Amino acid sequence: MAARIYADKDGDLRWLKGKTCAVIGFGAQGKAHALNLRDSGISVIVGLYPGSKSRVRARWSGLEVLGTPEAARREDVIFLALSDTQMPEIYAEQIASHLRPGQTLLFAHGFAIHYRTIVPRKDVNVIMVAPKGLGPMVRREFRRGRGAPGLIAIHQNPSRRAKQTALAWAKGIGCTRADVLETTFREETETDLFGEQAVLCGGTSVLIRAGFDTFVRAGYPSELAYFECLHELKFIVDLIHEAGIAGMRRLISDTAKWGELTVGPKIIDQSVQQHMRSALRDIRSGKFARDFIREMKTDGAGYGHLLRKAEKHPIEKVGARLRGMMTWRVKI
Repeated sequence: MAARIYADKDGDLRWLKGKTCAVIGFGAQGKAHALNLRDSGISVIVGLYPGSKSRVRARWSGLEVLGTPEAARREDVIFLALSDTQMPEIYAEQIASHLRPGQTLLFAHGFAIHYRTIVPRKDVNVIMVAPKGLGPMVRREFRRGRGAPGLIAIHQNPSRRAKQTALAWAKGIGCTRADVLETTFREETETDLFGEQAVLCGGTSVLIRAGFDTFVRAGYPSELAYFECLHELKFIVDLIHEAGIAGMRRLISDTAKWGELTVGPKIIDQSVQQHMRSALRDIRSGKFARDFIREMKTDGAGYGHLLRKAEKHPIEKVGARLRGMMTWRVKI
């Protein structure tokens, strides 16, 4: 079933004009939303706790800053630009009791609603506007007159105007310039988690390290292994991003094409798809969320151990040295 897609003409900023919008948090995504909305002529403030270091950055950006409870009490649309781990506690302690009927809670990811770490009262609108890009990209594309594509979803709609608000917000941050898909909180959450785990972050990083290790164990220089398995990946991804997989294939050499078509399926074989299906089952059943929430509620020892182990992989040391020699690089 094809998703419904909205374009720039479908969003109307008038649904946000005359209203005030609060962005709770000023990390990468919160900053991008706040600045893009402001530049679109929308009244926006930032909600932060008194000791937050982000207060200075937000004010330097020309934005008004309020405490989180005051922002929740005053504003019409409240965007929770917080991590999935922070959000439930901040919502319960600083936002929930200050809400009034008719306000709109906005999320950029469906995790908290889908897995019920947050259960909003029934008389507030609950919507999602999820740019398909990191915060710096959302801001950069907006300033270039373009936009990052995005998703919208409606969870609660007592006002009967929730979709108009979502599309207006999507237009205000530039997403409608690149098209916006309508989905649900469940679909967004499950596809986002699976994409991260199986392909974008988990699958890709493990594949890179496996290729690097194979080269090094076979006696090749680690620097050469780094360039072949990590550095050049960006060139291929850029081609795929611009032209699709078939378009990328048309632009690479015949040896690369033959290797992709004959050897690639032997590396990423049916057993990989079986593991992918298992990962998706864990996401859809809620097992992944339960395990993650349990880990975050404890001391996070297992999480910390996995992070430290990954950061000690030899590819990190080699890569840091080689990237340091590329003086033209823009540091992230």
